[in-house]
This record gives sequence, C-alpha cells and structure tokens, in this order.
Amino acid sequence: MAEDSGSQGVYLPRILRRSAALAAAGCAFVAGCGAAGGGETRYENSPQFREGLFRNMDNPDELPSASAWRIWSRFIVGSKVDTVPVDAIPVHALDRAQLDALDTKANHVVRLGHSSHLLKLRGKYWLIDPVFSDRASPVQWAGPKRFHKPPIALEQLPQIEGVILSHDHYDHLDVATIEYLAKSVPRYFVPLGVRARLVEMGVPAERVTELDWWQDGEHDGVKLTATPAQHFSGRTLSDRGSTLWASWVVQSGDQRIFYSGDSGYFQGFKQIGERFGGFDLALMENGAYDAYWPGVHMTPEQSVQAFEDLRGKVFFSVHNSTFDLAFHTWHDPLDRIANLTEAKKIELATPVIGEAVTVGAARTNVRWWQGLK
Repeated sequence: MAEDSGSQGVYLPRILRRSAALAAAGCAFVAGCGAAGGGETRYENSPQFREGLFRNMDNPDELPSASAWRIWSRFIVGSKVDTVPVDAIPVHALDRAQLDALDTKANHVVRLGHSSHLLKLRGKYWLIDPVFSDRASPVQWAGPKRFHKPPIALEQLPQIEGVILSHDHYDHLDVATIEYLAKSVPRYFVPLGVRARLVEMGVPAERVTELDWWQDGEHDGVKLTATPAQHFSGRTLSDRGSTLWASWVVQSGDQRIFYSGDSGYFQGFKQIGERFGGFDLALMENGAYDAYWPGVHMTPEQSVQAFEDLRGKVFFSVHNSTFDLAFHTWHDPLDRIANLTEAKKIELATPVIGEAVTVGAARTNVRWWQGLK
C-alpha cells in the first residue's frame, strides 16, 4: 500500500516495518540487489556461464540499472500511489468440471494470476510458473501479498503432466506450491541450475529436465525449448546469477505458444522469432517495469516491440494484476498495453483471472479493469 509522506521521525516505525518486510522478500523483484555468488563448474560448457556465474547476452543497448542502495532506499522510504487495487479484482472461479469440459483436441491457457498459468494441451494439464501462496516471498508473514485468491485451489487441480519454470525468483518459483506438487508431477522443465532448487523442495531429481538456451526436450507429445531472456536469478542476497533464466517455446500439435518469463528488451526476441517462424499465442511480460531497472523488465511499449519481433498472432498480457512489485499503478500495464495494441491493430488477450483462452479460437477481449479503483 502507498505510504503517507512525512518526517522520518514520525514514520520511522512504519519504515522499519517496511524495511523488514522487504528484506524478508529478498531481491527477487528488482535489479542489482544481490552480490555475486559462486557458480557450478558443471555448467562451464554453457555459453551463458562465464566466470562462475550465468550472464545475459551481450547487449550494447541495455540501459544500466540504478545502484542497489538507490533501489532499496526508494522501496524503504519512497511513496507508492495506486499500486494496490481498492476494489476486488474479478476472478472467475474454476472447478474440475469446467476444466474437463475444455476441448481435448485443442490447446488452452487459463490465467491463474501474475505469470502463473494452467495449460490444457490436447487433454493433458501443465503449469507455468505456478505460485499459489498468499505472498511472493520466502516467508508468509511479509513480502508482496496477492490481490486476489487463485481461481482454483491447489488441492483441486487436475493431474498435472508437467511444470515449466522460467527462473527462480519468488514470484515464479514458490516453495509451498512445488512441495505440494513434488512427487505427483511426472516431469519438470527448468533452466540450468534450477534442478537443485526443486530437489531441495522434494522433487525427485530424475523428473527434472534442465535445459540451456536453445536446447529442447519432449514429454507426452509436447515439445519444450528453452530460449533466451534478459534477466537475472537468485533467491537470497548472495546467490545472484547462480542459476539460469529463460523464456520458453511450447509446441503442442501444430500450434506454438511463447512464454517470455521475465525479460528486458533485447535482440533475442528477433532471434527467437526468426528461428521458430512465429507464434499462435505469446504470453508477454507486462508489469513491474521501472526506470530504476530498465534492463530486466520491459515497458508496455517494449513488450509490443518484442511481440512484433517474435511474429506473434495474439498478445497475452502477463506479470500483472496479482502482486505489487514496482511503483507504477496496478492498472498502468493494462491501460497502456490495451491502447498500444489497439493502435497497432494487434489482437490482445487480457483475460479475467480464471478465464480460459483457446489457442487459435476467436474471442472478444474485455477491458475488465476499467472502472475499478
């Protein structure tokens, strides 16, 4: 929630509480917070693994982030306005009957919130970056709290065939969710280094497929390719860069779905678009951007450019409407992406939480957030 302005003496207790909460949440959401940690020598054959850490592609156009001190100081003493909705976020409650009724010959994407999605791919269920906890944080007493409940409870999910993870930040890799799914899911697809994270959470190592950028794997008729992203990793203040981050290409039948994960804008989007020849649906990051960390999250304008580079058909907006992770208003990503795509005549999907989008099927998009405070 936004803090009132005032003297540091009057608001010091509130600032200290906020500082403690931010420390508990770690630095999973902003650039430049963690010190460099040690790497794993077994990844030394990866082009992304240099001097003991995973690193981004060389990008001379990447804008630098502010210092860790400036970022943390702003979070601790800065004011936020309209970053958390006052009105309830609409949620379409799901049950098994609704999910089972979705055409088993088609591919569907159900928005669970933020970047979490349930996929029904020709009758089999998959999860992308599932976070069902109340807070995107290492603890549940502090850190960014959900604006809304998930549209379906974790315990009510159908049998999950596979889990796809983009990176290890807390708003994408949730301990409680993975511990619940650990032994029931046959296959996990993750970037290099993330297997060890999952094993710590109870996932059998043999069920985890680790991939470098441009490597692919297959499970039960679905082909997964890890593709580049411009971001960073880490779950503490000392392990930044110890694991890789990725975007993903999901191919089911003759349809291709792209998932950006978290990324700043970079030339990799053009490379992905050229290599795969376009996408039927692109789940594009659109939220948590800021001038303090321009290299690791895209503005809506950059997200549209990335989508065009990818040669996408439908822009599916993700990474918004669930957690307060930046300083823009909660609805700014939605307002801007809707206006930008309308001006460019790009087909936009901003589904209500819990709404299923069928790949390749006609739909009418609704600006559900308009009128909400």
